[in-house]
Amino acid sequence: MTEHFGDLDLDAFWDDDTYADTYRGDYPTDELIASVEAELGFRLPGSYVALMRTRNGGMPLNTCCPAPTRTTWADDHVALTGIMGIGREKPYSLAGRTGSRFLVEEWGYPAIGVYFADCPSAGHDMIAFDYRACGPDGEPSVVHVDQEVGYRITTLAPDFATFVRALRPDSDFDLD
Repeated sequence: MTEHFGDLDLDAFWDDDTYADTYRGDYPTDELIASVEAELGFRLPGSYVALMRTRNGGMPLNTCCPAPTRTTWADDHVALTGIMGIGREKPYSLAGRTGSRFLVEEWGYPAIGVYFADCPSAGHDMIAFDYRACGPDGEPSVVHVDQEVGYRITTLAPDFATFVRALRPDSDFDLD
């Protein structure tokens, strides 16, 4: 794990709230990962797969990521509710009934990659792996997509590991 996340304490990364079970699935097998990647049309980042092998989705304790510009959520950050696991069974899993393809096909989110984290806005903004610059087999950046302002895309991190390390508690931000 240290190859992706440095000294981040992954034992203290996840919140054990019971609502987290709507995201958390069984540990993904190589076969499941391959089938979800084939269904979505993108190779998932190695750091994301590594984290999902420790806990397959859920709610992180630190839910705020600094943003370079104002969002509809705040002047200086975005918030996330949960990170989707690899699978199909949980509603909030990558290939679940409200997963990445649903967001593109039913909600009109741009087809830029894989939507992997939702925000407290109940679907009006999402966090995604953006494959536009790297292609479906490359290392995607992590972006915030805001439906409320024409699906504006804001880059949050150059890769998933950097995004995870950037997450902060909401107490680090002025929420007034």
